[in-house]
Amino acid sequence: MSREKILIVDDSEMNRSILSDMLIDEYDIAEAEDGVKTVEILKNERESFTLVLLDIVMPEMDGFGVLTVMNQNKWIDELPVIMVSAETASAQIERAYELGATDFIMRPFDASIVHRRVVNTILLYAKQKKLLGIIEEQVNEKEQSNSLMVDILSHIVEFRNGESGLHIRNVRVLTDFLLHKINERTDRYPLSETEMSVISMASALHDIGKIGIDEKILNKPGKLTDEEFAIMKSHSVIGANMLEDLPLHKNNPLVKSAYEICRWHHERYDGRGYPDGLKGDKIPISAQIVALADVYDALTSERVYKKAIPHDEAVEMILAGKCGSFNPLMLKCLEENSKDIRDLLASSSPEKKARQEIRSFAEATHYKGNTVSDRTLRLLDYERMKHNFYAAMTDEIQFEYISENETLNISPLGAKKLGLDENIKFPWKNEKLKALLGDDWFNDLSEKFKKMTPETPEFRQDCSLNVSGESRWFTVIIKVIWEDEIPPRISGAIGKLVDINDVHNKLGEFEEMALKDPLTGLLNRTGSRERIEHKISCFPKHKYALVCFDVDYFKNANDNYGHLFGDKVLREIAQRLLHSTRAYDICSRIGGDEFLIFLEYDTDINPIIARIFRTLSGKIDNFDLSVSMGVAEMQAKCQTYEDLFHKADLALYFSKQSGRAQYHIYDDSMKDVLIESGCEDDGKEYSVSAIDEYTDETK
Repeated sequence: MSREKILIVDDSEMNRSILSDMLIDEYDIAEAEDGVKTVEILKNERESFTLVLLDIVMPEMDGFGVLTVMNQNKWIDELPVIMVSAETASAQIERAYELGATDFIMRPFDASIVHRRVVNTILLYAKQKKLLGIIEEQVNEKEQSNSLMVDILSHIVEFRNGESGLHIRNVRVLTDFLLHKINERTDRYPLSETEMSVISMASALHDIGKIGIDEKILNKPGKLTDEEFAIMKSHSVIGANMLEDLPLHKNNPLVKSAYEICRWHHERYDGRGYPDGLKGDKIPISAQIVALADVYDALTSERVYKKAIPHDEAVEMILAGKCGSFNPLMLKCLEENSKDIRDLLASSSPEKKARQEIRSFAEATHYKGNTVSDRTLRLLDYERMKHNFYAAMTDEIQFEYISENETLNISPLGAKKLGLDENIKFPWKNEKLKALLGDDWFNDLSEKFKKMTPETPEFRQDCSLNVSGESRWFTVIIKVIWEDEIPPRISGAIGKLVDINDVHNKLGEFEEMALKDPLTGLLNRTGSRERIEHKISCFPKHKYALVCFDVDYFKNANDNYGHLFGDKVLREIAQRLLHSTRAYDICSRIGGDEFLIFLEYDTDINPIIARIFRTLSGKIDNFDLSVSMGVAEMQAKCQTYEDLFHKADLALYFSKQSGRAQYHIYDDSMKDVLIESGCEDDGKEYSVSAIDEYTDETK
């Protein structure tokens, strides 16, 4: 048995994938990433879908735009829509319902809620369709009974008249066809589907008055005399009078239409018809249409007094005005749809077309647990990488609380800054977290959580936290996430902490400019030292490394290519540095062709240094770029900026002494080599410039 098909519409591939995973076991799934594509799909394939899951916020055309189009085209009457959104504003929800949405699902998704609402909506629409089908069946049965009685009566007239038994059928089919074509072409004759159906049925009674005409006149093979023709013309009035004299049902729409058709289907548009000589649109539209249908079938059917005329010839005769005067709009419809009319009459059957069967809806199957697709896992991994990347580029401490398993997840950098684990189970009972927050703010935070509502899910507050034994001020921003339940309950929270003591926030615009190198845009010596000392003082337990390097034979670049080219080399180095380090690493130009990097790392500094070193090698135009580099790691005996810089400076000199274009990480064995070379004097600090001067003198 074929499965129900659901269209999932969301600009986020992640959201589409998660919803697809939840429903793919029981339904066929199609996807669209924006409103414009959705409308195009529905325009061509809407009958294949059972349900649409529709996001609100999307590019090109949002969910409300899609609902508007579905209303304009009346698609919403047959295809249910469940809105999917993180929006909780009542105005948004109310607008969606006003535009015809059946239900609402809030993000983040809960598999059981999604499944239940999808099943309930499909069942509801299936039951509505079934109910409409029952009503339609009853109406059709009644209509068929009425139609049968009309057909029997009209057939009696045909039988007495000696006409083809298909004449009534052909007039009805052609009347219905022309009514719909006129309705499509103009609003001059506004008719509902019901009214057109009534006119089509009443058309079968157009010649009922012939029951009062002598059979000798009705079936005369030759031309009628003037007296006989006058008697024949009276059938229109006879038929109308018969209907008008009915003791019951005079006001029934079918009887009223039949009266109009019986009396005036021989009127002419130019006013030269009978019995009343009506002209133009004074002739009811029902009588005008039946007149044209009657003439066409009379021409193309064999009668006692003539042979049948071919379709094309009959149409030409009517258009040329040889068979009476007709409404120009109807003639245009006849001309434009000539081929369709011929095919229609050749294929139509006397019975009404078979009603569309209502597809039975099976009992809801037992819900199976969801499996996560490879696509969702890939997207989740991508989102996780993206989140970690953005978290690493900022000094903000980001966190997430999940109610279901009572877990607090903290970004890696944030956990290090706060001295906490990245994943804390039962955070309300965690002693480290309590010590960090302090009793007052811990209790205040608990109270705030209790007072949160879906209408006010966010709060912001400044607070003092005890970080590494020091009181530091942070701004905390928290958004509580609610499950779409009755009553609503908290499913978790997301938020961040911003260190308002951070030197980034204390520096004004002009102070910031004063601490930057104007040529490269990197920090200068003073700016980098301030920030390095700030990091070491705030988080002394972290692993740090300081890197000093300069450009090998930079003097040759200036001498051979000019100082402008030398500036270009320095700017290129700055750009390579920024691309090969993280946002929270510190990069600076500390003078001339001398640069400094301050890095934070986890376990091994070697791969990081090797990668940066490779980045700083290569060609810039015709100049062979290479650097000599020294690295110092923060250790128990190396805790200050001065100590770090001194040892990195010595490691840089060691690299130069070893042949340049290389890097070394400082260790105590270097000290002996440097002392032997006369470049280390018991703690005397050598600057990079001083070492350069020494090497230049000893070449």
